[in-house]
Amino acid sequence: MKILVTGSGGREHGLAWSAAKSAEVERVYVTPGNAGTAIDDKMENVDIDVVDFDAQIEFAQRNDVALTIIGPEVPLVVGAADKFQAAGLTCLGPGKEAARLEGSKSFSKDFMKRHGIPTALYGSFENADLAIEFANSMSTPIVIKADGLAAGKGVVIAQTHSEAKSTILDMLSGNAFGEAGARVVIEEFLEGEEASFIVIADGKNFLPFATSQDHKAAFDGDKGPNTGGMGAYSPAPVVTPEVHKRIEDRVIKPTIAGMAEDGHPYIGFLYAGLMIDKDGNPKVIEFNCRFGDPETQPVMMRMKTDLVQLCLAATQGRLEGERIEFEDQVALTVVIASGGYPGDYAKGCTIQGLGEIEGGKVFHAGTKLEDGEIKTSGGRVLGVTALGQTVGEAQAQAYKLVRDLSFDGMYYRSDIGYRAVARENGDA
Repeated sequence: MKILVTGSGGREHGLAWSAAKSAEVERVYVTPGNAGTAIDDKMENVDIDVVDFDAQIEFAQRNDVALTIIGPEVPLVVGAADKFQAAGLTCLGPGKEAARLEGSKSFSKDFMKRHGIPTALYGSFENADLAIEFANSMSTPIVIKADGLAAGKGVVIAQTHSEAKSTILDMLSGNAFGEAGARVVIEEFLEGEEASFIVIADGKNFLPFATSQDHKAAFDGDKGPNTGGMGAYSPAPVVTPEVHKRIEDRVIKPTIAGMAEDGHPYIGFLYAGLMIDKDGNPKVIEFNCRFGDPETQPVMMRMKTDLVQLCLAATQGRLEGERIEFEDQVALTVVIASGGYPGDYAKGCTIQGLGEIEGGKVFHAGTKLEDGEIKTSGGRVLGVTALGQTVGEAQAQAYKLVRDLSFDGMYYRSDIGYRAVARENGDA
């Protein structure tokens, strides 16, 4: 069996790596891929742009690809899954209408309000004066989001009303996030602990993956600007069995049922970014219509179930009765980034230390293979992932591997998993 994964980030390397472990898979093609997917066993990069659907479809047909997994959000939001299905190809991913859950924050918030899914109080605006008036009526801090896709960076937590005003003006003027910021969503700030809850759905049924927790802020202690994610670990201790059931009952079930009711059955990965309050009640911060990045890496590291068979079951509407199994161990991923990320950063730096990696796996993101050397090509460069019996053990092993790697300007957070480690040590 041949599989196609579209995308070039750490998520796509993680998905391709998991797919390649299937005994029935002989080849995993990745378009366009990165240096990691160029050198891993059973993988092959194909130089096709992530939104060149015609070329992807032609390649899939010519090479008898049995399943295509759409990795990133942009292709899904502009209709990749619809095009593959129209061509008679098996493809995992929500259609364009269902992917609006991620593509438009105002659509997503209105959907949640309509279907009784818990989320923050909000307002959505295209007019700056009305947006500022709404923000001034709220207590600080205030969450301001660009309505469209902004690669995980279109969120500002304004600490003052003055900062909220300048952020709104900057977004709506098109300076900050371009077309993505032509509308803004303004929300109350939620207190609690974040968790990522990802499921696979077949339009009616769903199965949850292992829970995880992402670290969005650029610097230690959750300080600094938002990024696409600086690290993650799985499972997330904040999601107790009781909280897990609340998430399924209050968030996932009504979302899958609501999408079907609205005429857009949801098929594919659904990611709920959640805030869990001190009483264990979940509220949705955001929905994503694909697997998380970097959550994919630790979750796939723990997964025992055949990913390809699971994806095929979802595309055929037969998830009911299926199971997903995970290793009992903890997995933790530290993202190594280019200096300056999420702002401007250098590219083309040679990465040292990527020889034999023992005791973990290095997933590639912003890398390229050039003249036999692996060089940086993006903001988030590598996802160094390790297993342990505890979060502390997995954390120690991951950072041990991180210290063997180097490139000019590299930086990373030194505290990934700190909340869970504090829990283990009885400090939280």
